[in-house]
Amino acid sequence: MLRTGDMRQPIQVIVYPVRITADGCEYLLLLRSPERGRFWQGASGGVEEGETVVEAARRELMEETGLSPSRLEKIDFTYSFPLEERWRFLFAPGVKTILEHVFIARVADGADPRLSAEHDAFKWCRFDEALSLLEQPDRPEYRKAIMLCDEAVRRGLD
Repeated sequence: MLRTGDMRQPIQVIVYPVRITADGCEYLLLLRSPERGRFWQGASGGVEEGETVVEAARRELMEETGLSPSRLEKIDFTYSFPLEERWRFLFAPGVKTILEHVFIARVADGADPRLSAEHDAFKWCRFDEALSLLEQPDRPEYRKAIMLCDEAVRRGLD
């Protein structure tokens, strides 16, 4: 059991890696392992004590994929979602929602991830396919997040 001082902050990041290929851009989606819900998402995780959201985004991307971005950009989109009962023990009493900050990360063409135990598959996809895979009734924010990431890419994420 965690001690109160070891509780996680109710703040997370989600990072959508993108690579630019000769055929256009591709987004990396990760498939959560069955015990973690079995759904597609970007690299995500909590912000640790004393860490900025930018530092957390860079760390989570590295921990979950082994990828190091050439550019990391915070998207102007933050949302909250309800804390699932099964994860309540990780947080202080009274925490009901988690605040999530969205990032896009430019990674090298040809780079493939080295997955952590949190995910058991990955897929590089074009925008339309990513949008389709992120169609989840309990997390509609994922679709909005990838749309905003795609807008950032089209504006010129270098």
